[in-house]
Amino acid sequence: MKKEIIEWIKVIAISCIIAFIITIFVKPTIVKQYSMSPTLNNNDFLLINRLLYTRGTPERGDIIVFRSNIKTDSGRDKLLIKRVIALPGEKITIHDGLVYINDNLLEEEYLQDVFTSGQIDLVVPKNKLFAMGDNRGNSLDSRDSALGLVDNEQIIGKAFLRLYPFNKLGYLY
Repeated sequence: MKKEIIEWIKVIAISCIIAFIITIFVKPTIVKQYSMSPTLNNNDFLLINRLLYTRGTPERGDIIVFRSNIKTDSGRDKLLIKRVIALPGEKITIHDGLVYINDNLLEEEYLQDVFTSGQIDLVVPKNKLFAMGDNRGNSLDSRDSALGLVDNEQIIGKAFLRLYPFNKLGYLY
């Protein structure tokens, strides 16, 4: 009986250590909005790579989770999920419903016949990103002065894997 209890304690301790290590690298999150539809939908369960940007920088097209300057009802910074559109030093222009990066039309194969509202003409400063939701008509993103550009320090990580719904299980690109 004593050996069995010791074995159970070992299993539980090892499980706790493994769980702790995983949570350092990966953060689970649930989508609670429609701003990334049709790519991501409400209640999609995702894994976020927390360490990716400690060694590198976001790339155009990455889906990132970040702390916004918008407060939740409990007073905490609201977490948002958006797609990186423009990187530091790049000129982003939005007019007539189209997005241009350095005067070249941005090909967004993840969107289908989407009109991008707003009039933007700016160069993204160092350590900032321009991010937008895929559901351009229903997304609070960098086009809105209430949110503005995303500071690199606000980024929690890159969404890389959808675990639920099971019929959409897979890597996010």
